[in-house]
Amino acid sequence: VGPRRLVLDLSCRRRAPGGPFYVVTDRWQKFTDLTVDGTTLRRLAASCAEFLVHAVDVEGKQSGVERELVEVLGRESPLPVTYAGGARSLEDLDLVAQLSCGRVDVTVGSALDIFGGGLSFDATVAWDGRQR
Repeated sequence: VGPRRLVLDLSCRRRAPGGPFYVVTDRWQKFTDLTVDGTTLRRLAASCAEFLVHAVDVEGKQSGVERELVEVLGRESPLPVTYAGGARSLEDLDLVAQLSCGRVDVTVGSALDIFGGGLSFDATVAWDGRQR
């Protein structure tokens, strides 16, 4: 496939409140020693074209985004990056844009009305159109 066609998915969580985010494996249960920070992102950037970063502690819970993780991604990622986890409203989408200075994209899943959530798919598409 080659790095220019590869999106690297990094699922992460904190070991302790306020601590760094670590990449996790095996259904998000096993911590690695790999932290999601500038050093790691720069090192992995040679092997892919983009990152997809899941904040697993808020994934699917519609409980809001991991603010500190979004800030790190916006500040440190040398490649395009998409954040996944916890987004539940247009305000959350605005927050990701603000915290990352517009450098991080965001996915929305179970919060969308087409999947049974309360966030309008049409309003989300309209929000995206205004960002361009």
